[in-house]
Amino acid sequence: MTLLTIFNHHFLVANLFQEGGPLFMSLILIAFLTSLFFIIKGFIKLKSNATSTKEIKLAIDCSLLALVLGFLGSVLGLIQAFDSVEAMGNPDPSIFAGGLKISLLTATFGLFSFVVTRIGIFILRLANK
Repeated sequence: MTLLTIFNHHFLVANLFQEGGPLFMSLILIAFLTSLFFIIKGFIKLKSNATSTKEIKLAIDCSLLALVLGFLGSVLGLIQAFDSVEAMGNPDPSIFAGGLKISLLTATFGLFSFVVTRIGIFILRLANK
């Protein structure tokens, strides 16, 4: 993989983050990082032969928060897209499709963080037994 390819992927991710709306994408990222923190803390607790039930519950709550924030951002983005379509009257379908794409980015990121966190919780529960 060349340096230019890595550089382009970095800008693609940053661009998608900006397009999804920095407020909701940042909130989802915070919830995602918090849930990862609790999963890592649970694994560290396992090293000292302690149960990590509290960390699992907190990680579950944070992952659900990321999922719900993603869908809330998506619904608000759809409302905003429909408002702009209504204001234009008879818009070009490509403009409408672009608005739909942007509104679904938060839901996609919320789902991604939920799935990754749930996989971590599953592995932590297996290690906890």
